[in-house]
Amino acid sequence: MIEVALSVILKAKPGKEKDVADFLRSARSVVEQEPGTRAWFALQFDESTFGVFDVFPDDEARQTHLSGGVGQALAAQGAELFSAEPNIQNIDVLAYKLPGDGG
Repeated sequence: MIEVALSVILKAKPGKEKDVADFLRSARSVVEQEPGTRAWFALQFDESTFGVFDVFPDDEARQTHLSGGVGQALAAQGAELFSAEPNIQNIDVLAYKLPGDGG
């Protein structure tokens, strides 16, 4: 089951766009170690706007992800990479479809 999600919007500082993209690409290896993170997407909306969308079976898994390695790295590197605080939205999932899943 997938019940909850996160949407995170990140605004790169001017000149830091490549660093943000590289940071998000490297975060995949951390997220792969989180069994409660059922799907995870790193996104780029325009030159300086990036995002993350991920889904979880419950709020406990979502909170574990937020306090995990990627969340810690975001906090540690945030002042260097981002022009504003990440915009983090908790989302309830109404319906979904994943490969091999009838959800």
